[in-house]
Amino acid sequence: METGRVPRRRSPIGGLILIVIGVFFLVVTLRPDFNPWPVFAHYWPVILIVIGLGKIWDVYANRQEGEPAVRHSGALAALVILVVLFGLAVWKGSGEATTLVTDTQSVELQGAKTVSADLEMPAGNLKLSGGSAKLLDANFRYRNSEGKPQVDYNVSGDHGQLSIIQNEKRLHIGTTHNDWNLQFANNVPLDLNLQMGAGHSDLQLRELDVTHLEVKIGAGEIQLDLSGPRKSSLDADIQGGVGSATIYLPKDVGVRVHASGGIGSVNAHGMTKDDDDYVNSAYGKTPATITLTIQGGVGSIDLEQR
Repeated sequence: METGRVPRRRSPIGGLILIVIGVFFLVVTLRPDFNPWPVFAHYWPVILIVIGLGKIWDVYANRQEGEPAVRHSGALAALVILVVLFGLAVWKGSGEATTLVTDTQSVELQGAKTVSADLEMPAGNLKLSGGSAKLLDANFRYRNSEGKPQVDYNVSGDHGQLSIIQNEKRLHIGTTHNDWNLQFANNVPLDLNLQMGAGHSDLQLRELDVTHLEVKIGAGEIQLDLSGPRKSSLDADIQGGVGSATIYLPKDVGVRVHASGGIGSVNAHGMTKDDDDYVNSAYGKTPATITLTIQGGVGSIDLEQR
């Protein structure tokens, strides 16, 4: 029986949107250095304009007599235009996504006898060691989209306050190319506070006079060297969801390690269990003591004595 109705055709918009999303993530996977957020930051008003024009066209087409197939022509055209614009923006912005910046900075001690250092790194690779003739020699290698690390230092009385902060310009998708190489002075008592989102941190502290250490890391690996002689005691605290941690400890300085939270496995080479802690043979017999606390979801911990 004829009803006089024209069969309604289904819109392919949903399928095309899925294809566009799939292509987007494929580009991110095949090009790890590609950062799409600068593209969106520059061209997001165009997206609204094109979608609005498509909807206006659909309203106009629905009022005209003709084939029902034209009802979705505006939305289809808008989607095609957006794909073309996105492709052009990616091509134009590819240079920014892959360009690396190298920056070198030095900080003089300025008469300070003790220093507190606060380091905030969103993600990347951090190497920290001693050997600087100044308070700090820093080498940064990063993409523009990841933001320039800001180094700030001031002295009040005999105490210096150092901060290195990196604020990302935009959320980054793909691999991060962000490398910090920090060298501190050996003979300056240092209170070190490190906050890191994700990545690999190599903290070679055996030559440094670290009086207090606090590390908060989101995910990744940490290698911490606390071996060597010590003039004063050290309280060290590691927190966060570290994938694995390798910690080097001195044989001739008393050490006590407490691990709590979602700890996976602890390999305490040459150390003995004391209640819930691990101690070495020199614990309680030396003027200086290292007290190390590890909290959070650390996958595995290797404690090695040197």
